[in-house]
Amino acid sequence: MTQRELVAPDEMKHLVERFNYSPAVKVGNLLFAAGQVGRDADMNVIDSSLEDHIVAAWENVGKVLAAAGASYEDIVEMTTFHVELQEQLPLFLEIKDRYIPRTAVPPAWTAIGITELTFPKQLVEIKVVALIP
Repeated sequence: MTQRELVAPDEMKHLVERFNYSPAVKVGNLLFAAGQVGRDADMNVIDSSLEDHIVAAWENVGKVLAAAGASYEDIVEMTTFHVELQEQLPLFLEIKDRYIPRTAVPPAWTAIGITELTFPKQLVEIKVVALIP
């Protein structure tokens, strides 16, 4: 059986007990991160603006990556879920480029438009797979 390791930044450890899921699972040198949303450590949705919400989601992705010893540069695949995808996409792309460096081989990416996420006012969720250096 392949060894799996729980990866959870300190501020997300309560999620393991509360919701019975891992913020991320490390298998070998791969990190499978659960979708991160625009919320703070107390599970409050960031609803001041769409930009603040998307930035918070990316910051949460970064916290999960860092807990595993990885960074945004190590992302090999991402899936994003968007409430009102077409309205979000231009701003999401702009913000994504702040976090994901432009390289000859960018991460594989699938963007999916949806009607709602887990909690009211959540607008975007970012799920990644990273290769841990």
